[in-house]
Amino acid sequence: MNDLLAILERLLQRRVEFVVVGGQAAIVHGVTLVTRDVDICMPFTPDNLTRLETALADLHPVHRLTPQAQPFRLADIEPGALKNLYLRTDVGVLDCLSEIIAIGGFAQVANRSIEVELPIGRCRVLDLDALIDTKSALDRVQDRLALVQLRAIHDRPKP
Repeated sequence: MNDLLAILERLLQRRVEFVVVGGQAAIVHGVTLVTRDVDICMPFTPDNLTRLETALADLHPVHRLTPQAQPFRLADIEPGALKNLYLRTDVGVLDCLSEIIAIGGFAQVANRSIEVELPIGRCRVLDLDALIDTKSALDRVQDRLALVQLRAIHDRPKP
């Protein structure tokens, strides 16, 4: 997880606007499952994409869903053509999404997020109810496993 936190730390340092979603968000809420990537929702504005590119530049990001693992360079991408980015870096996998199923685009995701203190700084994470909504809608094996714990966390008595 330390390598995955290094990705988030770089994003924070370069002021990339994002919300942590997916497995890392579940871990922040107390789920004990392991994830091998970082999933974020972010606005795909030119400025935010430039900050993302700068944050990852020395980690040699490549598009992980292309056969030739092409390097990630904004100069090679038509403006406005991106909806999602699936990247592999020297320290781990980063998936950048413009919208989240059952929630919507970045504005809706941001509205359903909370700010948390992590060892690498403060960042926004999808709130527990929103995470349950999206994991329920995805209905993959790993999501069903996370849902058991997320619902238990949600339903436990508050102090």
